[in-house]
Amino acid sequence: MPMPEISEKGIQMPASPIRKLTPYADRAKREGKKVYHLNIGQPDIATPEGMLNAIKQIDFDVWAYTPSEGTLSYRNKLTEYYNKLGYNIAPEDILVTVGGSEAITIAMQTCVNEGDEIIIPEPFYANYNGFACMSNVVVKPILSYIENGFALPPITAFEQLITAKTKAIIICNPNNPTGYLYSKEELDALKQLCLKYDLFLFSDEAYREFCYDGREFISPMHLDGLDENVVVLDTLSKRYSACGARLGCIITKNKKVIGSALKFAQARLSPGMVEQIAGTAAVDTPDSYFEAVNKEYTLRRNTLVSRLNAIDGVFCPNPGGAFYVVARFPVDDADAFCQWILESFAHGGETVMMAPATGFYSSPGSGKNEVRMAYVLNIDDLNKAMDCLEIALQQYPGRTIA
Repeated sequence: MPMPEISEKGIQMPASPIRKLTPYADRAKREGKKVYHLNIGQPDIATPEGMLNAIKQIDFDVWAYTPSEGTLSYRNKLTEYYNKLGYNIAPEDILVTVGGSEAITIAMQTCVNEGDEIIIPEPFYANYNGFACMSNVVVKPILSYIENGFALPPITAFEQLITAKTKAIIICNPNNPTGYLYSKEELDALKQLCLKYDLFLFSDEAYREFCYDGREFISPMHLDGLDENVVVLDTLSKRYSACGARLGCIITKNKKVIGSALKFAQARLSPGMVEQIAGTAAVDTPDSYFEAVNKEYTLRRNTLVSRLNAIDGVFCPNPGGAFYVVARFPVDDADAFCQWILESFAHGGETVMMAPATGFYSSPGSGKNEVRMAYVLNIDDLNKAMDCLEIALQQYPGRTIA
């Protein structure tokens, strides 16, 4: 009997490489194994008490729609937060979104025509591919390399990709999946490029608070003369360990962009009221919270990077921000290895779930022996996970060095 067909877009929509091994992890757990989850950026740090208290103290009779652009009280509070960072914006420059994911999707649909191109240094956040598919946008990847810690590719390499269809560049800073923190010199170079070719610069700043070793975070919003080009994409998911709140925003001083983006926001009605109440309280989170988080993540990063580089055949750059690393393993196929370690390996009844790096590349064949790990576990669990990994790499049938 004939059946209706799904759309071409549905067929082309990529699955998440971060979650695709979940069935194998679930089976490992059913078999009694403990699985250390290094595959997904879900922090284990407690959400700020002020956010949780704001939710507990909610008192309203009608759980109503909010304005499509977000409540004025929340946007006022966000303006206070961003202007402390030197962004020099007004509440009218902010559009509140349902998570950072919607911010990226609306930005693509607002700024880029169907069939036009966005250049993204890779490896990049895997869901950019999905957002581009949803928006009928073409991703043009530009390789960065593990040997120099995934620094920004040369501007000449960007220029070789630019065509009449190029409309924007996306950076994630600090970077997911590599943890690379872009320097002011690199951002200045991108500024000149965007001005020369009249391009938007999308700046995904989900990990802004996670910069280590005293290094400074620089946003394109800090650069003079780029107001019409910069579109900041943000979320409170990572900053406040509130991934389930699904609350993000678009920030731009480009009035045409913010006005057009509002029409997309109106089509989906509004962001949640409760989330914005919590988000408003979040801005008053004391600096001591972030200082403690930074100290903890620095320790975790140092532990993970040192343990990885101590394993024979493994290479892992030391990232300047976020809470991810991409490491190169002595394996023939990281996808196969990440499945094998869940399916066929255990050390003391324990194993590790990781994200193969191939899912963070668009260029065929890239990242085949690389893996992304999120250091979102405590030090004891990280060390136990590394104990498992070290033995697994010794036993893996597809190991590539003696």
